[in-house]
Amino acid sequence: MVTPTVDRPTRVARAAVFAVFGLNGFLLAMWVVHIPVITDRTGVAKSTLGMLILLMAGAGVAGMRLTGPLADRFGSRNLVAAAAILMSVALIGPGLATGPITLALALACFGFGNGALDVSMNTQAVHVERAYGRPIMGTFHALFSGGGLLGSLLGAATLRAEWDTRMTLTLAAIACVALTVALVPRLLRDTEHGSPADSAAVQHDPPPPEQLRDSAEHRRKVFALAAIAFAVLLAEGVAGDWSTLQMREHLGADEATAALAFGAFSVTMTAGRLTADRVSGAFGRVAVVRYGTLLCGIGLTVIILSPWIPLTLIGWAMAGLGLSGTIPQIFTAAGNLGSTKAATDMSHVFSIGYLGLLAGPAIIGWLTALIPLTTALIVPLIAVLICCRYAGAVAPARAG
Repeated sequence: MVTPTVDRPTRVARAAVFAVFGLNGFLLAMWVVHIPVITDRTGVAKSTLGMLILLMAGAGVAGMRLTGPLADRFGSRNLVAAAAILMSVALIGPGLATGPITLALALACFGFGNGALDVSMNTQAVHVERAYGRPIMGTFHALFSGGGLLGSLLGAATLRAEWDTRMTLTLAAIACVALTVALVPRLLRDTEHGSPADSAAVQHDPPPPEQLRDSAEHRRKVFALAAIAFAVLLAEGVAGDWSTLQMREHLGADEATAALAFGAFSVTMTAGRLTADRVSGAFGRVAVVRYGTLLCGIGLTVIILSPWIPLTLIGWAMAGLGLSGTIPQIFTAAGNLGSTKAATDMSHVFSIGYLGLLAGPAIIGWLTALIPLTTALIVPLIAVLICCRYAGAVAPARAG
């Protein structure tokens, strides 16, 4: 419930940021559900598609790294506007692509916009959270999942109705541009531009010190948060790409049953993000990361040792619940290090964390040439246990 001390502009900004996170998830889902149609029309083979998705990811990292300094200079509100419009318009590109080269160009633009929006909207979310006076970052990330669900359902409905993909993506892009134009004036200006966040602080997070005098210490903190983000997203990426196959290969489950593994992970991940803010408000962000990654580690151990399908599903559900609140806490910590360049700090943490999301599935794929898939899950298990040990890195900066 909104506290009485929160003014109306901040409440409006919170709703606007919710919508931006949902928009981001929606745009990504609209691309994903149309992948089969687009690859068939452009004649792109699966192996080529893998390279194109890697290109899109690389463009995303470039967008993240460039956006951080720009958001510090021009404000995250302006960058949210530019990135959301770019990503929305770029969604049309894959629908118009006629071959591998045009699809590559379209996905590079789309990935760049996604990376830029990721950093700018999370930076804006940190400002709103600081103004709000209590943790709300987890709910923002839950809205991203909600937007993805909406995009998946709407995309599936248009495909079932046999709409032309170009028309679907164009209409989606127009709607998202219009929504962006309506939302941006309702976002907060950053602290250096006179945001209401100037005089407010998040619970468990006192106002950041004027600036960290020791730049080496500051870099160490950024690196620590980036390392934790890398490890957490590595585990999340493994769950996303390998959970279904793991249950099918290890336990001989049929395809429909095996799909429940990722379903269990996704459901608890979304539910956990909806409750993570209250848990963080009550126990602090260090506890969310420490005990969340510990719960994920226990879940992965159950999966590795389990001889039964129901027990394995419980393990994947535990892993999703454990990871659900960790990334929002890491991003909040990155935006509250006391630096005058909060968006740049976040861009470093985001981009390195995103590499973990890409590296995790690839590492597991390489290892399966040497050891069974279930045994390879020891890699994300070790990663989350390291996060559990060093969870103190997300502790709020102390004034004074």
